[in-house]
Amino acid sequence: MNLAIPACLKALCSLLLVLGLLACSSYPDVNKDPAKNNKATFQRDAIECAQAYPEAGSGVHVKERITCMNLKGWY
Repeated sequence: MNLAIPACLKALCSLLLVLGLLACSSYPDVNKDPAKNNKATFQRDAIECAQAYPEAGSGVHVKERITCMNLKGWY
């Protein structure tokens, strides 16, 4: 019995992995206001956005948190 994984399945898995990594790298981490561009402010803003948009099974909370951070000046 040959249990070789089809090439199209390998390509699909690779594509999903790359897209997942790119999505993680798009989380804002720099503030346009130099006075707020520090770790303490980032952590405070990230916690506020996480509390405002709790985890959802569909993953929509990630986009909402990123939008929240953008509104706070993070990009």
